[in-house]
Amino acid sequence: MMDNEIALISDGDGLAVIGEPSVVAQFLDSEGLTSVDLGLDRLRHRAGAAAGALQAASEISAGSGRWVQLTTQSAELAKKYPMVTKTSSGLQTGVLRGEKGRFVHLVEFARGPGATLTSPAFLAGAAGVMAQVAMQQTMDEITDYLATIDQKVDDVLRAQSDAVLADMIGVDLTIEEAMSIREHTGRVSETTWSKVQATSMTIARTQGYALRQLDALAEKLESKRGMGDLVKAAKEAETKAAEWLVVLARCVQLQDAIAILELDRVLDAEPEQLDAHRQGLQVARQKRRDAIADATRLLITRLDAAAGYANNKVLLNPIESPAVVRSSAHVAAAVIDFQERLGIEASGSAMEARRWLDAASDVKDRALETGAGGVDVAKRLGSETLGRAKSATAKFSSRMDTLALRRRDRTGD
Repeated sequence: MMDNEIALISDGDGLAVIGEPSVVAQFLDSEGLTSVDLGLDRLRHRAGAAAGALQAASEISAGSGRWVQLTTQSAELAKKYPMVTKTSSGLQTGVLRGEKGRFVHLVEFARGPGATLTSPAFLAGAAGVMAQVAMQQTMDEITDYLATIDQKVDDVLRAQSDAVLADMIGVDLTIEEAMSIREHTGRVSETTWSKVQATSMTIARTQGYALRQLDALAEKLESKRGMGDLVKAAKEAETKAAEWLVVLARCVQLQDAIAILELDRVLDAEPEQLDAHRQGLQVARQKRRDAIADATRLLITRLDAAAGYANNKVLLNPIESPAVVRSSAHVAAAVIDFQERLGIEASGSAMEARRWLDAASDVKDRALETGAGGVDVAKRLGSETLGRAKSATAKFSSRMDTLALRRRDRTGD
């Protein structure tokens, strides 16, 4: 490649920008994109076809590759600088040339030494590293998430009596040890991999169990229609859902760590299988995310239904109804935060309780609309029900104001 050219590679999750460091930095600045080091130098000392391709590309120096997470902004580059799709790998590639302070798209990589960047070996190695960087980003997001909610995974696991979770307590130590060795040696040896590969079944079993527990909470919310039972179900969801979200988050984090280690091991042992293996891991990873998305979205739907039902009963249940809505709102906010950290499109929004006087006003309006029969109903309700609603208003109105302010602070609305 020429000194003023950069290569672009997209795998659908991220964008690799490869070239002379100053030119790469100029491009990223011009597009207003943030990036992290791609770490192509990790491949340089590896044996096999992928490493050979990198060694042949002498112009690829350490630090010359940057990775950009695909967002709405960075995805627009595909429209601005159309790239060529490699059908076998699913990657998109292209070259940009810097001219007079701006970048001009070229249809394909130039011939000569730069053509190495389009070789299957190089693309497989680069795509493998891109996948690892994307998974590391998710792992970092989960670390921040667990720190934010101040939930200790080991404490949550130890609090569970089910034997399904017992083996999970030590799994993270094994994987963290392997990741530490990889960081220091730059590779995953057969010995290291032999310790790690057996842990994947335990993690998968734990994730499945946690998903079933979330489903059970959702079913309880749906099946309860007495306000007393609904309050209990909502309270249980408020306590238990947070715990199972913590377990799920840790499962996702550890599964991504195993995938990172696995890609390194395949690169060492079977480099010709790297690209196919990467694609297989991405499919499996997406299936796991889909399962988590389905379970959490179902829980949100049931929470919405429970809060809606409670709101409709607020006039007759001025104490129990807001308790259901409040618990539902807390769980919904936690689920949405969890979804966003994992890159799952958030569903629903935290519910807000209706004001008791608003509910009373609604009854009055409906009574006027339905005529004399409705008026009789309103009269029968008036002395007892409206009295309870008004007496509860002063106590709970300020509390609802506080909840609304907290929600606005969280969402920025």
